Amino acid sequence: MKVITIGLVQTKVSDIPALNVKKTIKFIKQAVKKGARIICLQELFQTPYFPQRTGEIKSKYAEFIPGTTTEIMKNLAKKLSVVIVVPIFERTNEGKYFNTVVVFGHNGKILGKYRKIHIPNDPGFYEKEYFEQGDLGYKIFKTKFGNFAVLICYDQWFPEAARMARLAGAEIIFYPTAIGNIIGYKEQSDWHNAWETSMRGHAIANSLYVAAINRVGAEGKEKFFGQSFVADPFGKILKRASKNKEEILVQKLDLSRNKFFSEGWGFLRNRRPDTYKNLISNKFIKKSKKLPRVSHYQDEKKALS
Repeated sequence: MKVITIGLVQTKVSDIPALNVKKTIKFIKQAVKKGARIICLQELFQTPYFPQRTGEIKSKYAEFIPGTTTEIMKNLAKKLSVVIVVPIFERTNEGKYFNTVVVFGHNGKILGKYRKIHIPNDPGFYEKEYFEQGDLGYKIFKTKFGNFAVLICYDQWFPEAARMARLAGAEIIFYPTAIGNIIGYKEQSDWHNAWETSMRGHAIANSLYVAAINRVGAEGKEKFFGQSFVADPFGKILKRASKNKEEILVQKLDLSRNKFFSEGWGFLRNRRPDTYKNLISNKFIKKSKKLPRVSHYQDEKKALS
């Protein structure tokens, strides 16, 4: 049996990064007191979700790595002897911008970075205006507590990303997220249910734990639906946070259960890679030119205006 305890930090976010960092530090310390040894923060944890709008100045919220926020988290990880997963808006020396996660080991050393690979560009999520596509590939972070991958928000809709992480040795996939409902727009489908179901499916198909971290509260036209959760290797929700409260979710994971489900169901053992050639082809479904005239698309844009 290999048991570890993880912590997810779900908070509301203000327009003042320094205040968001200060509040998050308090939650991290609470998670550690409850036994958490790997702690993951939500996507862009210290900034509002600015990609819901176009025309924002990129440098307003971006930071270099190392920088002010990463130095704070580096020292905190070392002081508390825990692993901290820190999502941040990264600005590089070359003038590029990425939606990035930095992982700090229990000794405060940077274990590596992951840059968000799949970038959306739809009403309320204009991320291609702000983020380059990730160029570091899929990463496995090996720690004294367990081996995990981090995929960011929109990555969670892609089964290929989860499979790549699992095959590379991930025992857990963390999904830092910023997702909710558009205020004033009546969705024709259940966004929350789709979000959760997608990741539960990744847990099942890959026989590993999945942990999704979302924010809460309203920002501009977006009301984030919280409900951060942890699912076991067969998709069972072990714990789910509230819809609107700031909180830490702490959960013990028995990583030996990964092997139990993997051996029992054989989803990885019985794969047929020889039949999957089209998965690595450049076949895409293009965005329809008719989309701007679709009623629900127009309603969505109207609610955001």
